[in-house]
Amino acid sequence: MSENQGQIPEGAPESEKEGYQERYDLSVARLKEMQAEDTTAEPFRDYFRQMAGFALGLTEITRQIMDGSWHKLSLEELQEGNLALYADILPDHYEKSYANPEYAVSVFGEEMGKLLSFLYTELRGGIAYAFECRPDYLTILNELLIQVYNHFEGGIPKPESIQDIFYWYASDYCDVFLTDRIEEQLYPMQSFAADVVLCEDLDDERYLYRFGEYITENELGTARHLRSLPLETLKKMADVYTEGYRIGFINTGKDLSKKSVVDIRYRLGFERVVKLAIENFEKMGLAPVIYRAASSVVTKRGQRKVGFWGAAANKQYEYDHRQDEALFLDKRYMERKLDVVRHVYEESKRQAAQYAGPALIETFGENPFSPQVKKEANTYTEAQRSLSLAYDSRSGQITNQYIKGEERSFTIIAFPVPEIGEQYAEIFDEVIRINTLDAKLYETVQQRMIDALDQGEYVHVLGKGKNETDIRVKLHTLEDPEKETVFENCVADVNIPVGEIFTSPVLEGTQGVLHVSRVYLNELQYRDLKLTFREGRITDYTCSNFENEEDNRKYVSDNVLHDHPMLPLGEFAIGTNTTAYVAGRKYQIEEKLPILIAEKTGPHFAVGDTCYSWSEDVRVYNPNGKEIVAKDNSISRLRKEDPEKAYFQCHTDITIPYEELDEISVVTKEGKRIILLKNGRFVLPGTEVLNEPLERWEKDAEGRNCNGQ
Repeated sequence: MSENQGQIPEGAPESEKEGYQERYDLSVARLKEMQAEDTTAEPFRDYFRQMAGFALGLTEITRQIMDGSWHKLSLEELQEGNLALYADILPDHYEKSYANPEYAVSVFGEEMGKLLSFLYTELRGGIAYAFECRPDYLTILNELLIQVYNHFEGGIPKPESIQDIFYWYASDYCDVFLTDRIEEQLYPMQSFAADVVLCEDLDDERYLYRFGEYITENELGTARHLRSLPLETLKKMADVYTEGYRIGFINTGKDLSKKSVVDIRYRLGFERVVKLAIENFEKMGLAPVIYRAASSVVTKRGQRKVGFWGAAANKQYEYDHRQDEALFLDKRYMERKLDVVRHVYEESKRQAAQYAGPALIETFGENPFSPQVKKEANTYTEAQRSLSLAYDSRSGQITNQYIKGEERSFTIIAFPVPEIGEQYAEIFDEVIRINTLDAKLYETVQQRMIDALDQGEYVHVLGKGKNETDIRVKLHTLEDPEKETVFENCVADVNIPVGEIFTSPVLEGTQGVLHVSRVYLNELQYRDLKLTFREGRITDYTCSNFENEEDNRKYVSDNVLHDHPMLPLGEFAIGTNTTAYVAGRKYQIEEKLPILIAEKTGPHFAVGDTCYSWSEDVRVYNPNGKEIVAKDNSISRLRKEDPEKAYFQCHTDITIPYEELDEISVVTKEGKRIILLKNGRFVLPGTEVLNEPLERWEKDAEGRNCNGQ
């Protein structure tokens, strides 16, 4: 597709291309008329003029890119243009933006305000289409706006008629948006972003604006910092990332040679590392797919970003519109989407079998975000929640039918962005060190812990001080301890950095309370998050983010349980990376650490699916040759008879920091208690080396206090 950007669309019959071009030209002409007309009543007239102006601005961007004039713009001009595209939803302007459902409702009334705020949000998805030169997609959005506008020319229509337009827009075009969304994850030749990474001059900061994403000092600062690093350091970063991917296949006994496609996901600014990673992957026989995080209501899944992305212009805006699908989601629409998913994968089944899995570069360091709950935002009804969950489950089953879990793998690595603070460069170097710690040392120490845990019936985790954690985690029973083990010894492969052992607990017998004073999960902050488990299942939950307890429960339900009425404890793990923990304390960035690193800095509990979902039957071994047998639980085993009940399509890690821990101990059937950690320190013989970073930190802290620092 990259060589034909702006053509409509590649591979389509000439009559279809001409039809799209004609429709596009007509829609642009109509938008220009709309800007000058007075055929709609106030307060709607200003809204439609503003929307038409925005849509016309996108057509101008496409024209500039296609005729080459965009590439002649200066950095300052590109920055001004980028800011203009996103200005209306930035925090300083959002209060009176039509994209803000609260403001739209205050202007247009409850029903119409929600509808028109959604329309504005959907039109903003056109930014991506403009920069990828997709006039076909822009035509669809232009026509949607015009169709709604036409209903207002004869007076104020009933909200139901506008809602009906949105329903058929989503239903009619899901075979376009959803088909392309799946195919761009499978076919390397359709990778717009890969072309930018490989072909643009990465010494020229203007390349960042070619993506069309919102660009801040985080993206610019990251690119500048990487430009300042020696090539040797950049290669080291890329090598750790790609080697983790390769070793992940080896450690799980999967054949990478059967695959030809790697799914690279990252945040803008890391193009130098991504370019080197592409070269490494090509040596493994893998071509990259790099696609944009979804921008249409048809393809978005809440706030989750899957693909490449820039800065969030306003996280509150994204939170407000995470459930816009509620305007039209019903069973017929869900089945329509599933039919499209099934058809696309069947048509592309040979290519789907070539998909090796995602390789993700995460970022961290932004200020934690705690959203405002707005009654004006679209939210699912209970029936729609059930439909949404059913869609996730059934689409996941279809995907796994063509991209088999037992044949794919992944890797994840994380780096900070400049927003983390003045010590950004120093923190960045520290993270590189953390990501390249001695895996052999951790492998040996962690095996000592596993040997103790394999003797146990359950693990008891107890918080101290204000931490109310008191939970017993039931462990699988080993039939042959000489050949089997309960915990996986996790070193730096798919999950970078090193530093954890983990298992899938037995649900029956797992009881208690999990509490953490402050945690940052999937870009959202939680205060006093508390989950209660009975028989390994969440039975109660709350936090203290809001004054209203109902809002607290809804916040946890929406974003931790992901609307499921219940989630099981899919994983219990003990993080051993005290070096990462000390770095968090040293730079006072504990709450900014991503789950990927934070989960290595204390015991963590994952709610949702196990770490082995969709690949439970693959035999996995620790470095000492013992087979890991704790990969299932009583819920995941339902996959053989009813997959919809076996999987939840989510897995969220919640970590208790060392300083909030009183004790972690394993209790045997005979009642013997083997203490692993006490007062935040590793006390099991053979694991004391893990305390060294903690002790150095405390000693340095004493020195700073003595010097009055």
